[in-house]
Amino acid sequence: MDTESESYLHLLLSDSNLPTGSFVASAGLESYVKHGFFSPADFTSTPSPPSLTRSTINFVRDSVQAYAHSALPFISAVYDICVVYRDQRDVDGSASLEQSLRSLKEIDDLYESMTLNHVAKRASTAQGVAHLTLLSKGFVRPSWLHDKGLLDGEKLGVQTQTGGAHMERLADELKIHIRRGDINGHLPICWGIMTVALGLSCERSQYLHMFLHARALVSASIRLNILGPYAAQQLLLHIIHPLLDNVVKSIKPNHLRLVGRASSFSSPSSTSVVSDSEVDDECEIGPAMTWPLGEILATRHDLQHSRIFNS
Repeated sequence: MDTESESYLHLLLSDSNLPTGSFVASAGLESYVKHGFFSPADFTSTPSPPSLTRSTINFVRDSVQAYAHSALPFISAVYDICVVYRDQRDVDGSASLEQSLRSLKEIDDLYESMTLNHVAKRASTAQGVAHLTLLSKGFVRPSWLHDKGLLDGEKLGVQTQTGGAHMERLADELKIHIRRGDINGHLPICWGIMTVALGLSCERSQYLHMFLHARALVSASIRLNILGPYAAQQLLLHIIHPLLDNVVKSIKPNHLRLVGRASSFSSPSSTSVVSDSEVDDECEIGPAMTWPLGEILATRHDLQHSRIFNS
């Protein structure tokens, strides 16, 4: 895909109306606030705007770093599975849909086991299915586009990408397995499938995913009346931008390093053997939970007397 088309898709996927989580999930922010972590130590005075901003920055920084360490390795692994499936189908038709689904299920099950609280699991699966629905209903080329008199729309869309029809089939089959309860359909897995189908590069996919997570936190802070819209934009420009750059760069070694078995995930016919030393090295830089406090507070979300967000 050329740079112009990729940039345009980047804008479409950044639309705040898409299911990115800021309307239904706060990623633990609401529980964090309700448990008093945004209040002064004596709990007697009203927090000032500067203190709320500093508290928000601290929360966003910890949340982004924790989510990056958790999600980005899975997006990389899913990306490689889908690229191999897409390209092999184009070359000689030898790629196995069932094998790819089994590999995706294995990764999805691993993400399920590494997501430590039921609130995060609920939000992740809900948003994952929403993105697969977005792919099938919002980005697939409509049948009427080829009618005479309409503008040329050949540049973008799932079916115009290399192997896009096969990726659409993979996404549809995955949705069927999710409805049956065979696969959970977590957000990083579904996001990886959607971005491969649309033709985004892995680097763009990861960066955009982290930006949407950070933006959802800022949007949630506005709904919780922690920040105003202008202060939120200041954070996005001056704080979150360099934060995302640093976080995504620091997680790059995780590419293709998921539990030391990326080659077996990516290629159905792979017979490569991974040594114990290689597994140890890869596990050291693999998926991790880096913020236990945030995980605990997110778990307590449902215990609040009243709440704005479902997750």
